[in-house]
Amino acid sequence: MTKDIVAQIKEALRDVIDPELGYNIVDLGFLYEVTVKQGDARILMTATTRACPAAAFLKEGVAASATQVEGVRSVDVEMTFDPPWTPSCIDPAVRSSLGFANVN
Repeated sequence: MTKDIVAQIKEALRDVIDPELGYNIVDLGFLYEVTVKQGDARILMTATTRACPAAAFLKEGVAASATQVEGVRSVDVEMTFDPPWTPSCIDPAVRSSLGFANVN
């Protein structure tokens, strides 16, 4: 059941759109880890840089979206910059549309 909830959370997080890049945080590679224990979700994520002006907005959106998943009692969202995000984290199709086609 936990894996099912994790998959549902990841799917719900596709609704969280980075306002600067216009794509969801899953495809942008901002999502590092999702774990759930007894309904308590922990989400480890990042943003493009430490100074990203949308970081707080994204974190709030992640918490709100994950809370909507049935079986989730609480959500703890942690921002990290280790490892640092790079364009290579982006889904290849999205990366191409953003002009990063040659990044591995």
